[in-house]
Amino acid sequence: MAPTLAVSFNDSSDITDFVLKKGNGVKGLSEMGLESLPEQYIQPLEERMCDTKTMSQESVPLIDISKWDDPEVAEAICEAAEKWGFFQIINHGVPIEVLENVKEATHQFFGLSAEEKRKYLKEFSPSNNVRFGTSFSPEAEKALEWKDYLSLFYVSEDEASALWPSVCKDQVLEYMKRSEIVVRKLLDVLMKNLNVTEIDETKESLLMGSKRINLNYYPICPNPELTVGVGRHSDVSTLTVLLQDDIGGLYVRGNNDSWIHVPPVNGSIVINVGDALQIMSNGRYKSIEHRVIANGSNNRISVPIFINPGPSEKISPFPEVLASGEKAVYKEVLYSDYVKHFFQKAHDGKTTIEFAKI
Repeated sequence: MAPTLAVSFNDSSDITDFVLKKGNGVKGLSEMGLESLPEQYIQPLEERMCDTKTMSQESVPLIDISKWDDPEVAEAICEAAEKWGFFQIINHGVPIEVLENVKEATHQFFGLSAEEKRKYLKEFSPSNNVRFGTSFSPEAEKALEWKDYLSLFYVSEDEASALWPSVCKDQVLEYMKRSEIVVRKLLDVLMKNLNVTEIDETKESLLMGSKRINLNYYPICPNPELTVGVGRHSDVSTLTVLLQDDIGGLYVRGNNDSWIHVPPVNGSIVINVGDALQIMSNGRYKSIEHRVIANGSNNRISVPIFINPGPSEKISPFPEVLASGEKAVYKEVLYSDYVKHFFQKAHDGKTTIEFAKI
């Protein structure tokens, strides 16, 4: 734990200045040893995680994908994408060392001084594709989320080498490169189940034309029961590939308004369906609401890779899905418009998908 900072706050604008503008993030607040949560992080009652709503006996599927040729593996992947929208994979071929290195690099980045991290704030960052921030969309939120992040939009290896923070770029690039092999195999399986027999160049741009990776940091929170690490939302991606540490805290929406914990499994990667794939599959694959709780005793990190359509792609249900006469549930939307709509508001469950509904 870093030494307690000698900072006092007279009002909420002081906290905003300290957290958002000076680059301290909520990590800086946490390290001050606050005894109570600042007011702007207190979530309305309905957004807090209540024990009565959690279900410990259920969990998302855990799939061993060491045998890609096994029809049972393909069946398990497709069934998980249809019923759950979330599953964990083991024996995926990404070396444990690569996973551990990217976790360590995440801690290294967030261990930098506020002055160093501040260089990557929106106002100072060398590129729109490299962004250090806190919460989700502070301008739009009534209550802030207890999370800091570094968001890296991948354009090319050259740009990443030149502009991404040196303390983590090599480890992050290696993780992205290794996980892409897994993503392609998963998409191949999921597409065949939709009668999309080949992922040609056009389909590739539609499914995975852009990539973003986030390094997320959830510091120890003085009143975790009053706030959230991340509010209820579904991702806007095609697929999200998530690396958790061993702390836990990710919950997905179950039946009857319940929440199911996705427990950390050593060496596993969490996969979830995003809104773009729900739209392209005409609702067959489900993007599920999920959230992250705040933690009162441990700092937690997670590293999601968002596999997205290219920004200029138009997404709509695949013709192959509608070929049997199935009626389209979603209209065609420009992917960049969909993403813009998502980021203009606070996290609000599954409402973003309404933007594409017919």
